[in-house]
Amino acid sequence: MRVRRVVSTREGGRSRAPYSSFNLSAGVGDDPAAEALNRGRLRQELGVPVVFLGQVHGTRVETVEAAPGPDAPDVPDTDAAVTAVPGIGLAVLAADCVPVLLADPQAGVVGAAHAGRVGAASGVLPATVAAMEALGARPPNMEVLLGPAICGGCYEVPAAMRAEVDAQLPGSAVRTRRGTPGIDLRAGLYHQLVELGVGRIGGDPRCTLESRELFSHRRDARTGRQAGIIWLDSR
Repeated sequence: MRVRRVVSTREGGRSRAPYSSFNLSAGVGDDPAAEALNRGRLRQELGVPVVFLGQVHGTRVETVEAAPGPDAPDVPDTDAAVTAVPGIGLAVLAADCVPVLLADPQAGVVGAAHAGRVGAASGVLPATVAAMEALGARPPNMEVLLGPAICGGCYEVPAAMRAEVDAQLPGSAVRTRRGTPGIDLRAGLYHQLVELGVGRIGGDPRCTLESRELFSHRRDARTGRQAGIIWLDSR
């Protein structure tokens, strides 16, 4: 089964500043009409319906069994989704957090997880892998993409917070380019996926704070969200 993955940027949409222009989040204060047009364009360009989540930095995983309609609401209070149904896009939104796209092509199972500092430390990825295993996936056959996110060189946090996160997500503690305490979420998630037995792990190296083509909450505060989308293509 062929797996498709896409990470959007902030270019090519209808939203106006400060959400300009391809904001895909319905929860950041953007004009609902512009956000709806952006989502409509995304569905049209991908050629599949897309499931969006009402993300809350938690660990709940939704198992998707049917395609959503174009006006379907976001799945409430959910930070990850999995499916074994071809032709359904699973989207996670981010603007510094890590969009994680997972797949077992042999089993025909995909998943998407929103892994911010709180959700990553709380275990959203182990929960997503477990939900995929319930659909027949096996970690050694999984391929995972860690999408663009704020890098460890830019993600400055208090020392106590760094220690707390690293205790739950080992490998995430770093020093920033300024020599201050920092967190590298993708590094911590990489180590976690290795411990889970995932076979292949790749990463998009872009830092959202440094890359102007991407949304960054830490850089701009009031801003939009890009999406990581994954789906099974049976064609």
